[in-house]
Amino acid sequence: MIDFDEEVKKFYPSLEVADVQEAIYNQELVDAADIFIRMIKDDNKDD
Repeated sequence: MIDFDEEVKKFYPSLEVADVQEAIYNQELVDAADIFIRMIKDDNKDD
């Protein structure tokens, strides 16, 4: 059986939309395009 009090202790409220946006934009996310750009820059340094 589910212990309601224990489950409530584990609960964390979700972020508001503005907070989510800020949290996402403050992270340095790397995608495939960023990796390719870095590879090209590194290759051009060697020349």
